[in-house]
Amino acid sequence: MRILVVEDDASLADGLCAGLRLHGFLPELVGTCADAAEAWAQGGFSAVVLDVMLPDGSGADLLAAMRARGDRLPVLLLTALDQVGDRIAGLDAGADDYLAKPFDLGELGARLRAITRRAQGQASPTISWNGLEFDPARMAGRIRDEDVHFSRREFALMQALLERPGAVVTKDRLEERLYGWQDGVESNTVEVHVHKLRAKLGARYIETVRGVGYRLSGGGS
Repeated sequence: MRILVVEDDASLADGLCAGLRLHGFLPELVGTCADAAEAWAQGGFSAVVLDVMLPDGSGADLLAAMRARGDRLPVLLLTALDQVGDRIAGLDAGADDYLAKPFDLGELGARLRAITRRAQGQASPTISWNGLEFDPARMAGRIRDEDVHFSRREFALMQALLERPGAVVTKDRLEERLYGWQDGVESNTVEVHVHKLRAKLGARYIETVRGVGYRLSGGGS
């Protein structure tokens, strides 16, 4: 999942983004309210990790403004302020969750999975499709009574397809999920990862829709 990270502390931001990548997320980093608003408006994110205290304003005020416009993107507020009143104000501004610094990266990953799962109307922490039990927390799955482990980009591609099971996902959309703003995209990168996934799951598990993209074949379980 692409995550918009809004954090102005460079050392914290670097560690935060590195940790999110290890947990299977694709973080995109900005450091001000202005840059966050611009990136947010462009779309393509599954959630936002938003610092409250930013150099050009309050993250909570930015969140309140986005909610006033009807934006429903899941948001986790990240702040050094840990008074009960601060947590209440952040949640009342429209946050879906709240985490105080310092924090554990594993907990942050779990909270992001939870708020995005709720936003998609999904109750179970795992996703089942055509015999595959997909577990985002482990970046792994199980099919035909065998464990399946995915690389970070195989995991991202598989998750994007499972978010719209049976629907065609365009190649451009899949590339968005595999790479960030600053990453170069090789022309055949999606095809390479689809080939690897077919080798693990079965040759016909992912269907190519020529000139458009890919979709999962078969039915949900």
